[in-house]
Order: sequence, then C-alpha cells, then structure tokens
Amino acid sequence: MRLWMLMIAAVVLSFVSLFIGAIDIKFSDLLDWDSQETQIFLISRIPRLMAIILAGAGMSIAGLIMQSLSRNKFVSPTTAGTLDAAKLGIMISMLFFTNVTYTQQVIFSFAFALIGTIIFMQILDRIKFKDVIFVPLIGIMYGNILSSITTFFAYEAEIIQNISSWFMGSFTLIIAGRYELLYISIPAVILAYLYANKFTVAGMGEDFAKNLGLSYKFVLYSGLVLVAIISTSVVLTVGVIPFLGLIVPNIVSLYLGDNLRKTIPHTALLGIVFLLICDIIGRVIIHPYEIPVNVTVAVIGSAIFLIMLFRGRAYAK
Repeated sequence: MRLWMLMIAAVVLSFVSLFIGAIDIKFSDLLDWDSQETQIFLISRIPRLMAIILAGAGMSIAGLIMQSLSRNKFVSPTTAGTLDAAKLGIMISMLFFTNVTYTQQVIFSFAFALIGTIIFMQILDRIKFKDVIFVPLIGIMYGNILSSITTFFAYEAEIIQNISSWFMGSFTLIIAGRYELLYISIPAVILAYLYANKFTVAGMGEDFAKNLGLSYKFVLYSGLVLVAIISTSVVLTVGVIPFLGLIVPNIVSLYLGDNLRKTIPHTALLGIVFLLICDIIGRVIIHPYEIPVNVTVAVIGSAIFLIMLFRGRAYAK
C-alpha cells in the first residue's frame, strides 16, 4: 500500500466525517459565517476531526513502539496494561483530591501509565517462556488486575459514575476547549520518528544494542515515556480505544517490514484512516444517534486480532 493512497483516503474520510452528524450541515451553510451550522462546524465538527486524527496516529505509533521494544507483535497499550494503569491514576487523583484539577489528573495518569508499563516490561524480563501468544495474555491479565482495582476502589468511594466516563472511548463530547491535550502527542510522534532507528536496534535485544554502542536502558525508557504521554492524552480526552495500537502496526508490518523509520508514517496514516472509518460507521448505523467509537473499534479490531492470531502465529515469531 502506497503512502499517497493512505493520504488520499485520510483526506476523503476527513471530509466525509465533517458533514456527518445529528444536525445536517451542507457546504452552502458554511458561507454564512454567523449561521448556527457554521458555529456547530467550528465548535464541534472540526475539533472532533482533529481529535480523531491525533488519537488515531498517536495510539497506532504507541503500539508500534511497544511492539518494537518488547519484540512481540501482539503487545500494545491495550494488551500491556498501559491504558488500565492510566485509568487507575485518574481514580487515585479523584480519590485523594477533593476538588481534583485537570492538571492533577494529567500528572497522576501519566505517572501511573509510565510505572504500569515499566512494571509490565520488568515482568517480561523475568519470563523465560516468551511465546508470542503467552506474552500478551500476561499483559491482558495484568491489565484486568489494574482495572479490577480501579473499579473496586471507585465503587467503595462512590465515584464509579465519575470514573465510568474514562472507560468509554467516545468522540461525542469533543468540542473546542476539550481536546487540546491531544496536541501533546504531536511532539511525542516527532520524537518517535527521530528515535526510530534506535528503537529498531533496541528491538533486536539488549546485547545487540550494547554491542553497537547504544544505551539500551535509555532508549527503552524513552520509548516507554512516549507511550505513556500518548496513552495519557488519549485516555483523558477520549477514553479507552482498544486494539488500535495492536492491529494497525501489524497490518503495516505485513507489507512494509519492521524498519520503524519507514513504517511510522504509514502507521500514523493507517491509524487515522481506521479510526475515521470506525467513527463514521458508529455515526451512520443508528443515525441520528451514535455508537461510541470504542464499540466499533472493538468489534472490527477484535475480528482482525483473531485473524492475526490464527493466521499470523508464524509471522509474529
């Protein structure tokens, strides 16, 4: 698949996304700057599109980094407990601060996402049997433990309703002023591209990286910090979007290989295209109502994930 094909698909789907919603907006309506349709377009539709683009590209690249560093094709923020750790951080901030601020949520979520991901990587280092299927299963169990802890304490503190919004990934409430945190993922994506060659070398193993004079630990933790930054921005803005960081890097890897410098642009664009398709499907099926994007991503993503499990076992090794 060519890069220009993905760019054209992203542009076309972006244009379609701008004109789909509960309120019918025509292009001619935008000629009147003071009309209600124009205000809705500027306040809701454009911010929503920007959030989809940033979340799609960010989560896909976060998954690509984790797969490279862990040397496992089925590892991603979804299957490594990163997103669950970020949710735990949000719950802790709400539990210990009466009037928790947005900044405190960001700090706690980032810290817990980073610590949770580091713990998962430490668990991998201590596992001798690193089967391609066994590793993500450990990650899923680890994530479920974190999610259970979050749910239990949220229930005990009677904040389960407040915390439930972070469990549901949706772009429905995205308006101007409520998505800007996602812009943090832009420098993270740029740094990922600049460090791409180092991530590729680090993915070949600690001994190999050290023989080439690379500081393995520094590259590893740098990658995990980037993953934590992207995951935190997405969870706090949109909620949890499953499978995105898992299936998109695998699809790109099938036709382009594992050189991160080459695959990052393709991964970002394919992530945008995939998330736009899922969002448009969710908005069209029961129009004018809407299915949360995490539902459509989970249905389509889980089907692709199962196909990869049954067909791609040899490839993933």
